[in-house]
Amino acid sequence: MDTENIDIIPDSEELYEHHRIVVDKGQALLRIDKFLMDRLPNVTRNKLQTAIKAETVQVNNEPVKVSYKVKPFDIITITLPDPPRDTDIVPENIPLNIVYEDDALLLVNKPAGMVVHPAYSNWTGTLVNGLTYYLQNLPTTRNGEGRPGLVHRIDKDTSGLLVIAKTDLAMAYLARQFYNHSIERTYYALIWGVPKESQGTITGHVGRSFKDRKVMAVYPNGEQGKHAVTHYKVLKSFGYVSLVQCNLETGRTHQIRAHMKFLGHPLFGDATYGGTQIHYGKQTASFKAFVQNAFNIIPRQALHAKSLGFVHPVSHHFMQFNSELPDDFVQVLNKWELFADQE
Repeated sequence: MDTENIDIIPDSEELYEHHRIVVDKGQALLRIDKFLMDRLPNVTRNKLQTAIKAETVQVNNEPVKVSYKVKPFDIITITLPDPPRDTDIVPENIPLNIVYEDDALLLVNKPAGMVVHPAYSNWTGTLVNGLTYYLQNLPTTRNGEGRPGLVHRIDKDTSGLLVIAKTDLAMAYLARQFYNHSIERTYYALIWGVPKESQGTITGHVGRSFKDRKVMAVYPNGEQGKHAVTHYKVLKSFGYVSLVQCNLETGRTHQIRAHMKFLGHPLFGDATYGGTQIHYGKQTASFKAFVQNAFNIIPRQALHAKSLGFVHPVSHHFMQFNSELPDDFVQVLNKWELFADQE
């Protein structure tokens, strides 16, 4: 048997584990859940049956039923939640801005400055700590450990919407949609300058920079990184900065931040990607003071996950959610609009 395990990488919207199994030529006919029970350690039969029902188990690129019997040379692919973490998640009573909730899922409007999940130097005070407290029985990955209910994430200093699964079925169903890039995701960003084209598409592999592993770089020829596509549209120009709408086809780590820098228009206030430098405008003392004051208003990258659309795992109806821009984002937009009117 040829088995390939593709480990989860910390992409902001790809929190899943993907297995690929090529069935032996001598394999006898066997129900797929029983077959996979022998191949995947620490995965319960109930979890596998839930994944099959959610169509996250496919044979030869097609979803199958639990009763399907595995045949020689079948190619089975499985998408499951994250493997267990090696640290315990401590429940914390952290206020959460829940904008929608039902029996299957909930949506949270995350404030800027909140880390999504525990990691080095951020073991407490994260969204996952708060979720673990709020939903004590939230589905996790294996053996009661892992990242609870989370199928995607956004950066610490990015605000906006996140969908959280409350059941194994919802977890598997949403994970499949993210894996297939069928989730609709809209972000608002304030960028330096005005793009030559009022709308367009940025296509370029995104991967870790060779110079700094904490920074993502764009590789337009695809020699490194992973395929990434961002559609953008200028909503309003303020002379030296612009408000743009970004829609994602893929969800790579720092995708919008890296893509906009690659386009020559880094996000306003994004220190990691050069957004705290003056890229457009006057080099006068008064303009520099104005920009610094704007940085003080929004001391982070000006990026907000504004809307999220997906097919509900139970009703199978398409649902669309929108969120208002946070106060710091609104204030800095008003400041630039007043500046542009006075120019």
